Amino acid sequence: MKKLIAVASLLLLGACAEQLEASRVAVAACRAPLKAGIQVDLYFGRDKAGRGEVTETEWSAFVAEEVTPRFPDGLSVLDVAGQYREPSGRIVRERTKLLVIVVFDAPNHLARVQQVVGAYNARFGQHGVFRVEKPVCAGV
Repeated sequence: MKKLIAVASLLLLGACAEQLEASRVAVAACRAPLKAGIQVDLYFGRDKAGRGEVTETEWSAFVAEEVTPRFPDGLSVLDVAGQYREPSGRIVRERTKLLVIVVFDAPNHLARVQQVVGAYNARFGQHGVFRVEKPVCAGV
């Protein structure tokens, strides 16, 4: 059984690697003036464990102090309705801030993203920030 699971895992990893490589090739073919980049989407839940919600003032200060210095070239923030399932099975809904950043220096952005996530978790008592990264063609 362990061998079967190992083989299945290797096949799955290989398929993921092939799909990622295909995405990179497609993005490598970006037409000018667009260029290859990575879109980073970070979902920040606003509930503070037993202490209410991250206010607009607190969020603005966080972006100014933690995000903008690390990503000064630009970003977007959207208000979204978040939902997730806890390990207990309970569905949790909370207001969420979606931070969208496009970077052109991958993988150098990784440490800065982790610093932003760590700062948010520490400041607001969060356990994590949901993160999505995908290759894109972007530019002005």
